[in-house]
Amino acid sequence: MSQAASPIARLPLFPAPLAIPLGLIPTTAHSALLVRALNRVLAPEIAEGELDFLDGKVMRIEVTDARLKFRISLHQKRLVAAHSRQPDDLSIAGTVYDFLLLATRREDPDTLFFNRRLHLGGDTELGLYVKNLLDSLELEERIGPLLKLLNGTTSIVERLAGGRQA
Repeated sequence: MSQAASPIARLPLFPAPLAIPLGLIPTTAHSALLVRALNRVLAPEIAEGELDFLDGKVMRIEVTDARLKFRISLHQKRLVAAHSRQPDDLSIAGTVYDFLLLATRREDPDTLFFNRRLHLGGDTELGLYVKNLLDSLELEERIGPLLKLLNGTTSIVERLAGGRQA
């Protein structure tokens, strides 16, 4: 039976020993780094109001196998790290590999969600806005070298796991 036809595919996971120290870093520190990068990368979309749906809302992104959590919001036309006392309006969870597939557009959000690889919780309308934003982004010109690095990383992860995982 070929690997593509295998009913149970073994998905690549972030090495647990490396995840332990990441899990010890406070969520606010992870979030602060992420929003700093996103404010630069998404500056045109933020300026045009395409992220206004996040104004006053909290989106939690959890990278389960790496023990990373990010909590972000939009405040005064800037993405900010959300305070831990604010409740999550939307949560998105998946593995490093799943987020790599999403970032490199090897898989679309719908496929990952319907295959139960990405888990969404909370406000479904907010989740739809996030999905539509992801679908509309054309980042190749802005972060081409980073996308090339992410594509290479994804290919290495797939090879180490024994081929493309579906």
